[in-house]
Amino acid sequence: MRLQRGMVVCAVAGKEKDGYYLVLKLEERFVFLVDGKHRPLEKPKRKNIKHIRPTAEVWEVDGLTNKELRRKLCEYAAKGGI
Repeated sequence: MRLQRGMVVCAVAGKEKDGYYLVLKLEERFVFLVDGKHRPLEKPKRKNIKHIRPTAEVWEVDGLTNKELRRKLCEYAAKGGI
């Protein structure tokens, strides 16, 4: 599956392991992830694409607030995620 902006991903390595994040920005081998709490929209986490697992969920990023993002990711994780 091809990564894109707004895609929900699961971290498979590092301190963030098993957490759900939203892809804010893409670079060649890296993505910038946010979760609205530990990694707000203003300070994304840079992570190697080898250390994430994409899901089928893609959300609109424009106009999204940290509070809305936290709520949506929490609901997504509660449903079982992937």
